Amino acid sequence: MSNLDLALIAILCGEVLGFLAFAKDKQRARAGLWRTPESTLLLFGLIGGLGAWMGQHILRHKTRKEPFRTQFGLIVLLHLILLAGGAA
Repeated sequence: MSNLDLALIAILCGEVLGFLAFAKDKQRARAGLWRTPESTLLLFGLIGGLGAWMGQHILRHKTRKEPFRTQFGLIVLLHLILLAGGAA
């Protein structure tokens, strides 16, 4: 397995973790349970930006809450820039 394969697997795992973090928080919100801190969700956005973004929008979770929405958008943008830089 090449380094590129390992990097792609790591990126995919990060994306899945990002999505799952938003799914779990949404599930806990619906159940009225203890929630994931926003700082943790932002960290998952840094780890798995596109997956976390997809989780946010597919699950309609924290899409209107400011300043989280703006901070999260900037983190996802940074994630995309880093991915593009790594691909180049």
